[in-house]
Amino acid sequence: MNNVGHAETARSAPAVVVGIDGPSGTGKSSTSKAVAAKLGLRYLDTGAQYRAITWWMLTNGIDVNDAVAVAEAAGKPEVVSGTDPSAPTITVDGADAAGPIRTQEVTAAVSAVSAVPEVRTRLTELQRAIAAEAPDGIVVEGRDIGTTVLPDADLKIFLTASPEARAARRSGELGGKDATDLAGTQAALIKRDAADSGRKTSPLAKAGDAVEVDTTELTLDQVVECVVTLVEEKRSA
Repeated sequence: MNNVGHAETARSAPAVVVGIDGPSGTGKSSTSKAVAAKLGLRYLDTGAQYRAITWWMLTNGIDVNDAVAVAEAAGKPEVVSGTDPSAPTITVDGADAAGPIRTQEVTAAVSAVSAVPEVRTRLTELQRAIAAEAPDGIVVEGRDIGTTVLPDADLKIFLTASPEARAARRSGELGGKDATDLAGTQAALIKRDAADSGRKTSPLAKAGDAVEVDTTELTLDQVVECVVTLVEEKRSA
């Protein structure tokens, strides 16, 4: 009965579009999914879409460091994102890609593919269409949501954290246990930050009207509660 009441409350609330940006290891995915689930919103991981296209490129023998080749192939794979926050899915040409897109090979190549303007244009159009089709609203996470994909989002959040905290979280996700793993993860994150922030097309950046939330000293529950409060304040304004 309580679940029904919550669903009715979510449906009766004004639709809201929330963009959550920030670098890797700040808790974007966990926060975004939890906020969407709590508020009855859809959820979209745009990073997974870039990983999906990268995986397709690698699988089909495209040189990911050849921007021309990547651009020419950018429109070929069919990427479909499921937006249920409790069970988000992603398929490429009908095949489940949730596992394959998280490999180290894809992680190492995704920045190069993401920097190609034709890739970004195609996925930005897809992301905007998905957001427009979410009847009750949506939480969209990525690196250029507030600045490029959804500049008119009702609420923009930019998550940050210290390099050490981010590396510890990401190393834990990847199963790392020692100082060598931690140092390697931190170096990889810093390299990814430089690539994402320095690319010419839609670089990683905080939107001027985004609310910055430093997650270094916060638990996931605290970050989620902070964002939920911000969304509810925006809805009632």
